Amino acid sequence: MRELASERYSGRRIGTSGGKAAAVWLADRLRGLGAAVRLDTFGVGGVKELRATPTLSVGSREFVHRREFAEQLSSAEVPAPRSGPLLAADADSWRGGWVAVAAADARTTARAEKEQAAGLLVPRGVDEAGWMPKMIAGPATGNVAILSMRSDLHTGLADRAGETVTATVPMRTVTATGTNVYGVFAEPLPGAVAVLLTAHFDGVGDDPHLRYPAAADNASGVAVVLEAARLLSGRPPSGRLPKGVGLSVALLDGEEVGARGSAHHAPQLTPGTYVINVDGAAQLGTAAAVEAGGPAEPLLAAVDQAGRLTGVPLRAGAMASDNRRYAAAGLPAIGIGMGMPGYQTTAETPDRVEARTLLAAAQLVVATVDHLANNAGNT
Repeated sequence: MRELASERYSGRRIGTSGGKAAAVWLADRLRGLGAAVRLDTFGVGGVKELRATPTLSVGSREFVHRREFAEQLSSAEVPAPRSGPLLAADADSWRGGWVAVAAADARTTARAEKEQAAGLLVPRGVDEAGWMPKMIAGPATGNVAILSMRSDLHTGLADRAGETVTATVPMRTVTATGTNVYGVFAEPLPGAVAVLLTAHFDGVGDDPHLRYPAAADNASGVAVVLEAARLLSGRPPSGRLPKGVGLSVALLDGEEVGARGSAHHAPQLTPGTYVINVDGAAQLGTAAAVEAGGPAEPLLAAVDQAGRLTGVPLRAGAMASDNRRYAAAGLPAIGIGMGMPGYQTTAETPDRVEARTLLAAAQLVVATVDHLANNAGNT
């Protein structure tokens, strides 16, 4: 977990040198555990990338990126400083001004483009620690510059109309190549249980001036899958996997841009493969969140029994991650999450990931596979 969250991988954004290096490192880890490894590449468009740190000032006040303002993903690129007066939304004309509006909806952006506004300023909330989490996938690039401001600061703009706003939005949209890493520990015999353990390894990537270690989301999940595979692989007494049961691992790229790695992988799988996806194993809290999809009744029964056996409390909870891509392909799939505040911010550091949660998550996954493997047809 600490290795993936280290500076050498630069936040592991899809298509970057750091992301590719992480895939190579993970492939080596799987080989070291005894898996037959394959790397599988795929293309992804619409990835947002900052060329430099965006800037925003109103009068003499300079605002702090990610704390007080952030780029809107649908913004036009503004690489050089663009200045104009601060205007209220009810101004007679928006020409040349930065306009404070409630939302950048289609009607508002159409007017801004028609009247050649310098740009729009919209309100945005922050997380529990006061950060604006980074996102790298969303709406298509538009023709209007748009910046989000912390909601209280945006409200305060009402008293500053006429002051000069200067901003840059050095953001472009790129096409990237993702790399999934697959490891096969045991091929299933005909009619036997086949289990796939998955976790995404990509993050949102570092900013030019800020590190995004992505320790919880999802270096922690990758660590759990690797440890569970280590414990399960091999044969008794060294391993836990009964003869004939299939076990494989998919470490996925592109989750942060719409779960594209799992969308690429899911159609390749044999129908009936049980998929267990771990997205976040940082802080257990009161219970682990579990979401099921596809024909997952046996899988739900298995994880329920595993929770009872290991003492890991479970609750039904939304897991908007790769598990949904596998479920949409008709596979029995569950997502397991034990997250923490601060996702997709600089606060997502390894020291905040609890060792006991990593252990609990690995035990839960292993016990779930044990139950599936030893109770085929009886769950």
